[in-house]
Amino acid sequence: MSNAPTLFTFFSGAGFLDLGFEDSGYKVSFVNEYHKPFMDTYIHSRRALQHPEPEFGYHLEDISVFTEEPNKDELSKMVRACRARNELIGFIGGPPCPDFSVGGKNRGSEGENGKLTATYVTLICQQQPDFFVFENVKGLWRTKKHREFFEEMKAMLREHGYSTTERLIDAMEYGVPQQRERIILIGFKNETLKNMNIPVENGTSLDDVFPWLNRIKYTKEQLQSIPFPTQDPFQEDGTLGKPVGVPDELTVEYWFEKNDVYQHPNANLYFQPRAGLAKFLVIPEGDDSKKSYKRLHRWRYSPTAAYGNNEVHLHPYKARRLSVSEALAIQSLPKAYTLPPDITLSNAFKTVGNGVPYLASRGIAETILDFLQ
Repeated sequence: MSNAPTLFTFFSGAGFLDLGFEDSGYKVSFVNEYHKPFMDTYIHSRRALQHPEPEFGYHLEDISVFTEEPNKDELSKMVRACRARNELIGFIGGPPCPDFSVGGKNRGSEGENGKLTATYVTLICQQQPDFFVFENVKGLWRTKKHREFFEEMKAMLREHGYSTTERLIDAMEYGVPQQRERIILIGFKNETLKNMNIPVENGTSLDDVFPWLNRIKYTKEQLQSIPFPTQDPFQEDGTLGKPVGVPDELTVEYWFEKNDVYQHPNANLYFQPRAGLAKFLVIPEGDDSKKSYKRLHRWRYSPTAAYGNNEVHLHPYKARRLSVSEALAIQSLPKAYTLPPDITLSNAFKTVGNGVPYLASRGIAETILDFLQ
């Protein structure tokens, strides 16, 4: 199959995951998202980047409508239309994860968000794409109850003709200036694998044959040995030399410059403190030890870009919180990626924090292509 794979994307958010795949040669044909501000951002950013509109459009609704008639049949028709053109079809998505995260509700598969994981798996089993990508928090592995649910989902996929592989990735491995661990589960239809002459027995793991390390720039061991700085006294607009042995691309300062964050269209979007600035002036550069009011270090990576639950992240050398343009840079997005000017601050930060770091999604997309070829 010479054509680049065609994607149906779910829980698409503002399209960070989709963009990484698209810039690797995939074609986005169908987009589904439930939260209107995310969808508005997705559409705005596509136009800003001059990407073509998805062939089957944008679908602003709960994913569960596609598991039932008449929408189930409509989706099947779209999938069949791609098949008729001999295209490989992929479903990609990261169901909302608060129910599996320590910072969230931890309700697991019983929570409203947890149920969406099962819905996504049901959809894959019904529509039988050639491959799928499922992204979620590491909490899905770490708790016994969540792990059992995850294993049940994989068993269901195996019963419906899929072989899978999974890995706990860290975005930094792909050159993202942010420590962000996520589970990536990838599955391929056994029939598709057979057509590609990849020998597979039903229900076996693909862990030994899937080239997970192909696109990784830094191994976990290498990352541990980098002499990142810890803390320096806060100096408003002060200068600080970069330590020897720290890769540029893993520092927030490199990305702030690369994306020209102070001239970016979203540069002035940041929360103003209700109280005085006193607190902003005393936290050292690089002190991210507390749950909130973490100050980034310019010559280090950022902690996970999650800005909900009072997780306030401060600029390394300015007496303020991070701006949206800086948060986008920490997510390793291209400079041309922008959020709509009329988006609310809370939706803007929620949008950025929920996305998969762009370079990590590109790395995963390219790894799948390596495997398919």
